[in-house]
Order: sequence, then structure tokens, then C-alpha cells
Amino acid sequence: MHFTSDQRLDDGVLEREFTLGEIPGILWTPASASASAPAPMILLGHPPLGLRKMYPRLVARARHSAADGFATATIELPGSGDRPRWPAVEQARADLRRAMEAGEPVSDETVDALILPLVEKAVPEWQTALDALLSLPEIGGPVGYSGGVISIGIRLALVEPRISAAVLFAGSFVPRAMFEEARQVTIPLHVLLQWDDEGNDRQAALDLFDAFSSKEKSLHAHLGGHTGVPQFAGDAAAQFFTRHLK
Repeated sequence: MHFTSDQRLDDGVLEREFTLGEIPGILWTPASASASAPAPMILLGHPPLGLRKMYPRLVARARHSAADGFATATIELPGSGDRPRWPAVEQARADLRRAMEAGEPVSDETVDALILPLVEKAVPEWQTALDALLSLPEIGGPVGYSGGVISIGIRLALVEPRISAAVLFAGSFVPRAMFEEARQVTIPLHVLLQWDDEGNDRQAALDLFDAFSSKEKSLHAHLGGHTGVPQFAGDAAAQFFTRHLK
């Protein structure tokens, strides 16, 4: 991990940009974090729109988490931002957009081509980033995962034992193969669902929630579209992490 810049935000949060090989990322640590009092970590997922575009939302989430004593970090997803594009995934994204604009059902083949390569590459990169982040003296466990592409969250919750709890957003298409992985997930889950999300299959989201094997899982459904998550829903997610990571 190579830090490329740092700045202290006006609330005392330290923001540091870093690179991990070819992967850019950002780490935010609360002013209270130190080697003698390491902060627990939340990994901030996001859609594949690029860190620059997502930065305002990510830094707001990071500051909110820092106020609760959490460090947070995010990395650029494969094929996003300045990272090399994937022609096959770009084609699948175009097929998805065309089907949605025409009001046609999105095929399983299109969903698989769009999501599965992203999961296969992004999850090991998140694990590599986690190795580097937890080697810093001011960062400690336990670790949570929050938001982003829900299929990435499912795979991380299944294969990464250092992740103790996850907040998942049911706002993206999920390949059928991920339902079987969901049945093997047992960590505590807090799932957000926008009831009128124009880009999400509500019944599929409900079926996915039912598939999780976690003994503690809660579904928080709210009226509104994809970007209409109410502030109090974010507050409830923060309380979830406080219960399980501190």
C-alpha cells in the first residue's frame, strides 16, 4: 500500500488516498484512532461508477462512520474509474440498458455476464486491501462491509472470515448462482430495500433475503426509488455496526 495524498477534513477525519498495485483507494480514519486505540474498520462498497463520481456520497458515509469511531476505506472497482475497461462487461451493460429502456425482461445471461466477472475479480482485491489496511497500527478489527453491489457483499460475507457483519443494499441485479452462496452466509445482516426501486426486482430481493442463513438478519424496506434511502435508515445501519463491531 502506497499513500499518495493526505488531508485533514474540517471534522478532524484524516483522509488518505492510496494505491495498491493498480488499484486506487481511499482510507478515512477518525481523529481518535491511534496505535494504542485502533479503530474498527468498515469497508465501503459502491456501484461501479468510479470513485471520483461516488466521492461525495462516500466521504459523507465515511464522516458519519468516523463520528461513531469507525475507520472506513474503499477501493476502485475493476473496470471503473481510470482502470482498464472490460469489453464483455461493457457489452452486458449495454444489453441491460437496452432491455430496461424497452421495458423487456433482463435475461439471466446478461445479468451473469455483467455481475459474475465483477464478483470474481473484486472480492480478492477487497481481501488484498483488507490485508494492507489491517497491517496499519491505527486500524483494528472487527470489520464490517457496507453497501455497494450486493453480490460482492454476499461473496465477501461468505469467504472472508474477518468480516463480522454487513449492511447490504438490495439495489442491483443478482445472478441466480449467488442465491446458493446467500444460503451459506451466517453473519449478522442489515438489508436495505427501496420498495419502488426502478432498477431492482422487488420479489427477487425478498427471495434473496429469505435465502440468507444468518440467525440475525433484518430487512428495512422504505417507499421510494433507488436514491431515496431516508436518513433514518442510515442511522439504523450505523447502530447495527455499533452493536456488532464495538
